[in-house]
Amino acid sequence: MGLFAKIKEGLKKTKEAIAYKLNKLFTGGVLTDEFYDELEEILITSDIGAETVDTLMDRLKKAIDKEHVRDTNRVRELLKEILVDLLEENELPEYSYPLVIMLSGVNGVGKTTAVGKLAKKFKKQGKTVTIAAADTFRAAASDQLTVWAERAGVRIIKHSEGADPAAVVFDAAQSLKSKSKGGDVLLIDTAGRLHNKKNLMEELKKIARVVSRELPDAMVLNYIVLDATTGQNAIAQVDVFNEAIDIDGIILTKLDGTAKGGVVLAIAGELSVPVVYVGIGEGIDDLEDFDAKAFVNGIMDE
Repeated sequence: MGLFAKIKEGLKKTKEAIAYKLNKLFTGGVLTDEFYDELEEILITSDIGAETVDTLMDRLKKAIDKEHVRDTNRVRELLKEILVDLLEENELPEYSYPLVIMLSGVNGVGKTTAVGKLAKKFKKQGKTVTIAAADTFRAAASDQLTVWAERAGVRIIKHSEGADPAAVVFDAAQSLKSKSKGGDVLLIDTAGRLHNKKNLMEELKKIARVVSRELPDAMVLNYIVLDATTGQNAIAQVDVFNEAIDIDGIILTKLDGTAKGGVVLAIAGELSVPVVYVGIGEGIDDLEDFDAKAFVNGIMDE
C-alpha cells in the first residue's frame, strides 16, 4: 500500500465524521448565514476546537470576499487550502546528527510503541540507533521496549526497575559518544505517570540536563506522544508537559482508530507545535511523516 493510500485508509473514521457532512453542505449550497453556521458546527463537532474554528472561519470568509466567490465548490477548495496553510505554519524540524529525541507523554498513549517504530524508521535510513529505557517506574516497561528494540534491530540501554532514569540516559549518552560517527540517533523513552506530577517533571528536567551536559553538540528535540482518540484532552496534556520541557513536536498515535482526527487542526491552531509523525496502524512500519496536504485530502476528498 502506498503512502497516500495508507494515510487515506488510516483517516477513514475521521473522514466519515467530517467529509460526508461537508459534502452534503457543499452540494448545491448557497452562501447564506445558515451555510456558514452549519459549516462552523460541522468543524466544531469534528474535534477541531472552537478557538481554531473561529480562526478558520475568519480566514475563509476573507478569502471568499476577496475572490467574490459564489460557488460552493470553490469554497471547498479554499477551505482545503486554508487547512493546509494552518498545518504548515508550524515548521517541522530539519534533523542534524547526532540527534537525541526524548519522548514524553501520559501512560497508555503508545509511547513505547512509538519509540520502537521511530527506531525502525531511522534504522531504515541507515542511522545507528540507540534506545534509552528511561521509564524505570512502570513494571516490565524495559522488557516491552527490549522487544521493540529487537524487532527494529537497534541497541537498547536499560537498568533495573526503580533505577534512576537519568543514570540510564547518562549511560546511553556515553554509548553514543563512543560509537558516534556523525549519524547516530538516541531515542529516550520516559515514564508517563501523572499522579505524582511534580516528581515526573523534575525527572524530565534532570534527563534534559544530562543530555545537554553529555552531548553538547547533539541536536536535542522533545516530542510528546498523544493518543488521537482522546480528542481535545490531548491539548491539555501538552500544556502539562510544557511546564517542565519545551515541546518541539508531536507524535499522534492511533489516528486510524478514531473519528477525532480533527484534533490535528486544533493542535496546530492552539499550540503552535508541529505534528511530526502519525501512527496509522499496528505494524512497526506504520509511523508516517506527517503530510499536511495528504491529511487534508484524506479527511475532505469525496
